[in-house]
Amino acid sequence: MTLNEDQNSLLTTPVISRKELRELVRSQLQMLLEQNNFPGAKALLVPVQPADIAEAIEGLPEPMQVIAFRLLSKAEAIEVYEHLDSSIQQALIEEFKRQDVLDIVDKMSPDDRARLFDELPAKVVNRLLTQLSLEERRATALLLGYEPNTAGRIMTPEYISLKEHWTVAQALERIRRLAKVSETIYYLYVTDAARHLTGILSLRALVVALPDQQIGEIMVREVVHVYTGTDQEEVARLIQRYDFLAVPVVDTEERLVGIVTVDDVIDILEQEATEDIYTLGGVQSGTDSYFQTNLLTVARRRVVWLLVLLLTNTATTAVIRSQEDVLQQVVSLAAFIPLLIGTGGNVGAQSSTVVIRGLSTDEINNSNAARIIRREGIAGLLLGIMLGVVVLVWGYFLQGNLLVSIIVGISLVAISVLASVTGSALPYLFQALKLDPALMSAPFITTVVDVLGVLLYLNIARWILQVQ
Repeated sequence: MTLNEDQNSLLTTPVISRKELRELVRSQLQMLLEQNNFPGAKALLVPVQPADIAEAIEGLPEPMQVIAFRLLSKAEAIEVYEHLDSSIQQALIEEFKRQDVLDIVDKMSPDDRARLFDELPAKVVNRLLTQLSLEERRATALLLGYEPNTAGRIMTPEYISLKEHWTVAQALERIRRLAKVSETIYYLYVTDAARHLTGILSLRALVVALPDQQIGEIMVREVVHVYTGTDQEEVARLIQRYDFLAVPVVDTEERLVGIVTVDDVIDILEQEATEDIYTLGGVQSGTDSYFQTNLLTVARRRVVWLLVLLLTNTATTAVIRSQEDVLQQVVSLAAFIPLLIGTGGNVGAQSSTVVIRGLSTDEINNSNAARIIRREGIAGLLLGIMLGVVVLVWGYFLQGNLLVSIIVGISLVAISVLASVTGSALPYLFQALKLDPALMSAPFITTVVDVLGVLLYLNIARWILQVQ
């Protein structure tokens, strides 16, 4: 395939989705590399966005990843490198010559560089730090000095600051000079001589102002900001709430030290959502991607919760054994136990999911806990009645025993209420104990509802059947 044919194959491709385009780029890139057609592979990547190039490289066999990356220009390599998975970043570092690494790492934004250094061995980090330029080394060391998962760790010190006494013309001249090395120029921060944050100004407000106006006349003095120790999830919620493109970060003395931009927030939200999903499923989260984690590690991360659930489920067995006399009189009761505990677990999981989501987004809090639990209890009652009527009819159709069907229907109503109240109350309990509410995951709540639900069901049967 000639160089022109490679380029034309993309240009003449019918309209396809972004996912299909990325897969097409990856497959063609791999084919060209297998043919040692490096000019064609290089030309193929020219019109492709850095994020899509990174995904295409990640889909290649490991030996080809290095070759594909080396085909990029230095400017392209810096952008693509920041989009690559951390494990591939590390693998590339091991393959590159020291100067190649230095050129790429030195030109990365400080927050992305700090995130990369978090993943690298200390020896490699120390070697790279010593080879960075003095300015970049200071910026990276600043970020690495803050606690993980805080605003200080994810911020970038690449922002534009202004002074109140400057004119609009002076400010515009400064922006022209620093725009290429700043993370964003849409927000401009006003500081005093001691770097205390005194105001904020949008680029729009600056452009429409008169050239001889002073910054102090047009800036906004009420600035929403975060501290270096603020949790990254709180920073993300703040940017989301106010639709910011960036938020300033100050230290304990109110001095401006950096900004967190919206692109960092997207990464945070993805990371936090992943952690919550893993926790809800009773799986220990890891930093590696699924396909880059060996199966032994995957099993080890899951076995802890499964062992806990295995032990707690023995309580259900104990309850059933203690009620053997009821089951012996009406054996058909045993057939409905899986249905009842399964439905109860699902109802409880729904309630807990709603509450945990509300707590994580600050939509609900401890002040309205009683109202939420009561609301979920009523919802459980309504669900129980609707499901109970269906089960009563279906149970009679299957068993032909009206009394057993009534027991199952009543039990399902009671279990649904129990599950809703339990599922909505336990996350509040965990939050009060300073634990992650997501730890009250669906499997754990299901186990609690299993034990209490079976106990409730068999005691209702004992009462209606008048078993002594």
